[in-house]
Amino acid sequence: MQKAVTGSLYWSIQHSRNKGLFGLYAVVALFFALYIWLFPGILSLGGFSKFTQNWFPLALVTMAQALLMLNGGITLAVGPLVSLGAVIAATTMTSYFGVAGGILAVIASGFVVGGLTGAIVAYMRLPAIIVTLAGSFIIGGIALLIMPRPGGFIPDWFSTFLAGHTPSAFLILILILLGWKLFLKTPAGLGIYAAGENPLGAYRSGVEVEKIKVLSFALSGVLAASAGLFVAAQTGSGDPVIGTPFTLNSIAAAVLGGVGFLGGKGTMRGAICGSLLLSVMINVMFFLGFPPVAQYIAQGLIIVCAVALPELIADWRK
Repeated sequence: MQKAVTGSLYWSIQHSRNKGLFGLYAVVALFFALYIWLFPGILSLGGFSKFTQNWFPLALVTMAQALLMLNGGITLAVGPLVSLGAVIAATTMTSYFGVAGGILAVIASGFVVGGLTGAIVAYMRLPAIIVTLAGSFIIGGIALLIMPRPGGFIPDWFSTFLAGHTPSAFLILILILLGWKLFLKTPAGLGIYAAGENPLGAYRSGVEVEKIKVLSFALSGVLAASAGLFVAAQTGSGDPVIGTPFTLNSIAAAVLGGVGFLGGKGTMRGAICGSLLLSVMINVMFFLGFPPVAQYIAQGLIIVCAVALPELIADWRK
């Protein structure tokens, strides 16, 4: 990238990144307080560790989805990428490859698959939703070819490290967020917002929009595949269809976190809070005795309200 985004475009991006976060934090705090009242055990080290382990994969996948939504796209292949990461981890972490080799294989697969998808979207000018829909079938098929049924092997010590009785998942999430914060200080990081909010303006400011889109897809693929690695560590094995529920949940969590579909609107902090809110909502409804069908209905209604309410308030202020 030859030039950085400057001037009014920069300040527009900063404004859109921080808009409406305090209201989101308040809602998350309210639901979390209710969850603590229903289940005080979460305040213990073991309870907190268990909760963060269940939340962590959704947080990663929501980040993967939000990364593309901020850039003006969306992916329907994030769930199959989770499955692909899980089966690759479970088939490569043998005595020959080792844990380090398995981790590198997962990261590389996510980066390559995501990057190829992004290249098709960026340079062939095809809609991301169509390309990723087709990609979801291809990636899911590859996962089934690698492992037709659940199995494989994850070393016990690695599973214990990631999904044991310590909040390792929470600490890793903090490190990822710090890494994202540092990435945003680079031209490429700021370019993701710029290209999503105003592609033409970003191009005129020196942002290589196509390369930024490819990079967004590649990083999104790494996050999704890494979520699959963690899920495999939780279960101790791989499953070629375990990522299926994550696709729609990632979109729901990103929307709850205030990330817009049209690009340039929202923050990664908001997306993480959205995933936390969705996880807490599910747990609260479980402890309140909601049947599974009612939980889905309640989630849908809350998501619709989360999307519609800001628009209604904006119209009312006009």
